[in-house]
Amino acid sequence: MTAKLKNDRLIRALLRQPVDATPVWIMRQAGRYLPEYRRVREQAGSFLNLCKTPELACEVTLQPLHRFDLDAAILFSDILTIPDAMGLGLEMIEKYGPRFNSPVRSRSDIEKLRIPDMHTDLGYVMDAVQTVKRELDNRVPLIGFAGSPWTVGTYMVEGGPSKEYGIIKGMLYGEPASLHDLLATVADATTDYLNAQIEAGVNAVQIFDTWGGILTPDAYREFSLNYMRRIVDGLKRDVDGERIPVILFSKGCAHLVEEIAAAGADAVGVDWTVDIGDIRRRIDGRTAVQGNLDPAVLYASPEVIKREVDAVLRAWGAAPGHVFNLGHGIHPQIDPDNVAILVDSVHELSGKYKVKSEK
Repeated sequence: MTAKLKNDRLIRALLRQPVDATPVWIMRQAGRYLPEYRRVREQAGSFLNLCKTPELACEVTLQPLHRFDLDAAILFSDILTIPDAMGLGLEMIEKYGPRFNSPVRSRSDIEKLRIPDMHTDLGYVMDAVQTVKRELDNRVPLIGFAGSPWTVGTYMVEGGPSKEYGIIKGMLYGEPASLHDLLATVADATTDYLNAQIEAGVNAVQIFDTWGGILTPDAYREFSLNYMRRIVDGLKRDVDGERIPVILFSKGCAHLVEEIAAAGADAVGVDWTVDIGDIRRRIDGRTAVQGNLDPAVLYASPEVIKREVDAVLRAWGAAPGHVFNLGHGIHPQIDPDNVAILVDSVHELSGKYKVKSEK
């Protein structure tokens, strides 16, 4: 698979191999900051219709690549597709976010959950993967993804966004066995889900652990990292002799990065609150590292964007294994012209730091 890619920088970097320039992609790169995305979203009628219509999901997946010299596409979808397929009644409310009509609040609720069929209940995702792969024609890798069981579980239990996470933390401390049963069910479904994406043709996968950072270190190990490790252990990592890299991104968890790096993935994503050079030294070549520009830098002038890009590249240095990204998703209000400056600056400036490829 990798050998057929016209641009394989991302895969090479994730496998800690030399590259000619640092690869760059952006979390939420297909999204509301692009006017063309907003037009397609309006055409679809709703966010969920957009996710569930493979042709439209393909269109918005590819939109950023028409504008920017990105080194990867990431499938347009959502981390809540699995609980939606479990029948929890997902709605996307404007200016609020996701809401489940049937949140999981008791052991009996957990026992009723079933693992969805990946080719019927979630077949629209696999159809979107295949459609994107056909349209990409191996131009760049396609990244598939899922949410971590803990992060997905927070929405399933809380019923939507939360500030305190009181309901799920109440379950964590008061009924830990029930929460473990829920997370195990979600982890097994997520393993099947990502394997189905791999079978459909994605070149790499990322697990988004957005809310891992709200946990104590011990709770993170037990209720988040433990289940991400379970998923990683169950993934198909080689297809036709080509490695399918896995990225773990836990926001707010850099204090545990050594343990995350030991979980079996090929790369660890970090947010913007840490020095990426320090992360490189702490991981010491065990995995690649992805990150970690503050998304708010993209509100600044071109000169500041270039300066801050250079600061991240300089902090990383010449070691292989760096994938440039924001420390979290791009903000909806960002000017797309500033994204072009970011992407071009990464390619232009990384040459003075990177070990050159033998290609």
